Amino acid sequence: MQALFIHGMGRTPLSALPMLARLKSKGLQPGTFGYATAFHDFGTISQRLAGRIAEMADKGDYILIGHSLGGVLLRAALPTLPAGTRQPAHVFLLGSPVLPSRLARQLRDNPLFKVVTSDCGQLLASSERMAGIATVARTTSIVGTRGVTGKHSPFGSEANDGVVALSEARAPWLTDEVQVPIIHTLLPSSPRVADIILQKLEEDAQAAQPVA
Repeated sequence: MQALFIHGMGRTPLSALPMLARLKSKGLQPGTFGYATAFHDFGTISQRLAGRIAEMADKGDYILIGHSLGGVLLRAALPTLPAGTRQPAHVFLLGSPVLPSRLARQLRDNPLFKVVTSDCGQLLASSERMAGIATVARTTSIVGTRGVTGKHSPFGSEANDGVVALSEARAPWLTDEVQVPIIHTLLPSSPRVADIILQKLEEDAQAAQPVA
């Protein structure tokens, strides 16, 4: 089983090295996809990601793991794959918003935010554009709950990971949701997250076994 990790905005593939090492130790073949939001728009990045996914699909079964914006990118890329392309065995979204991000909305007019995040940051703040991102079958949302709450938090009393609120990572089409007491930045490097992924793959394997 191949595994492709797509990092979040402002991060790099290095952010998931501990998790990917854990997956590799259990027999998976991990890979990463990198991008820079300051230099390319969302459509260009998702198109390049689709090409990478198609290459993986030609080699056999695979899973996709997207952190934050990485999850949005993979959801946009999958519907553009050539007809007949093998679909992922499972998709894992790590703190990835499926609704517009309130932090992106608060920051979208900030000059520094606009320079660093460019079109991708504007997409995260847009209700219309986020609504146009595809839903994906067999998807597990792994969401952090270690963010600060209270009157000084942008999320008020709502559970969050410091960047994404729980409600922003929820949707009826998701297969399941797993909450972990981890902040947004540390989700990709967490051994606990790696073990959740392995557990879900084991459950998939058991479900696929023929009934005696």
